[in-house]
Amino acid sequence: MTQTESVRQRNRSGRAGAKQKKAKTRTYMDYGIVFIVVFLCCFGLIMIYSITQYTLAMNDMTPTVYLRKQAWSLAGGIIAMVAAMLISYRFIQKVSFIIYMFSICLIPLVLTPLGRGEINGASRWLNLGGVSVQPSEIVKTAVIIYGAFIINKYKHLLESLIGTILISLVAVVPALLIFVITKNMSSAIVIIGVFFLMMFVASKKTWYYVLAAGGLVGVAATVVHMVNTRKIDPSSSFRFARITAWLDPYADSSGGGYQILQSLYSIGSGGIFGKGLGHSIQKGLIPEAQNDMIFAIICEELGVFTGIAIILMFIILVWRMLIIAKNADDLYGSILVVGVMSHIALQVVINVAVVTNTIPNTGIPLPFISYGGTSLLMFLVEVGLVLSVARRIPCENQE
Repeated sequence: MTQTESVRQRNRSGRAGAKQKKAKTRTYMDYGIVFIVVFLCCFGLIMIYSITQYTLAMNDMTPTVYLRKQAWSLAGGIIAMVAAMLISYRFIQKVSFIIYMFSICLIPLVLTPLGRGEINGASRWLNLGGVSVQPSEIVKTAVIIYGAFIINKYKHLLESLIGTILISLVAVVPALLIFVITKNMSSAIVIIGVFFLMMFVASKKTWYYVLAAGGLVGVAATVVHMVNTRKIDPSSSFRFARITAWLDPYADSSGGGYQILQSLYSIGSGGIFGKGLGHSIQKGLIPEAQNDMIFAIICEELGVFTGIAIILMFIILVWRMLIIAKNADDLYGSILVVGVMSHIALQVVINVAVVTNTIPNTGIPLPFISYGGTSLLMFLVEVGLVLSVARRIPCENQE
């Protein structure tokens, strides 16, 4: 081999090595998550229009009012999702405390002139330049972001009971503020539940969490028994009244049991394949059907088959996020994804359980589908954070 041929061979080997090195540094992008999320959002728009257009038209209002509001929220959410995806989640980690404190400061503002006033006995919304914002939805995302930072930094504290209690204050404090100030118990439960799962995944001593979960189930069962046997007067609180309505909705079919009975009628009348899009009868009977009870109308118009298909799509979404959490480049990214995954899964389970009367009625929207601009926006931001973690996973590390 001549000297010239030797030089050419070394150059070719160098270029091949560079290409191989470049190929190894390619990052991962989960298009499956993007497809599922976009599909669920667009499906939500269709269902919101189907549910609301008739009632709005009957009241001489524009049939597309809810559709347009949700579409604008979706447009803003997609922009926010892309921004969150492109920004390094490690930068989000650095400013997580600022995000957390900002979200907490929003909670008491509902009692100021910026609040929209009481709606159904609770002040939960801010009116910012004509746009309604629900602080509790922002707090949910902020707790995930800052909670992942705290768990990552003080993971060693999770090995002791006192340390676990101290770390849990990250979620307990804003949850209490939301419960006391906005009377929103369901959001408080979701915040604590999501953070509980984040700590459970990060901790080696799982018996703390098993014991705590068992204790909570025991307390809940005791309360239900006492309400059922009238040792606690159901009329003393609307939350206790919801328990009696859950146990026997027919006993107060025109009051506390009305909404859940209409929901069950809706699911049952839809059958396997439904009455057809836009042909729901119960949507005119269920109060605010486009919100927490939208799953019942989905089953009525498109059938239980479609309802199961939607649940399966959520399961696939959570599974894809679980893979990203497993392969994340660091602990913060992994716990961050676990938080988002837990948030979506927990709200889906609670929403479907309420609609099917498996648990007492509580107001939790179905992610990406239910009407609600703040909820949709924050869920899309969380998906963007998951994609940000995914983009920084080298492809060869994916399993």
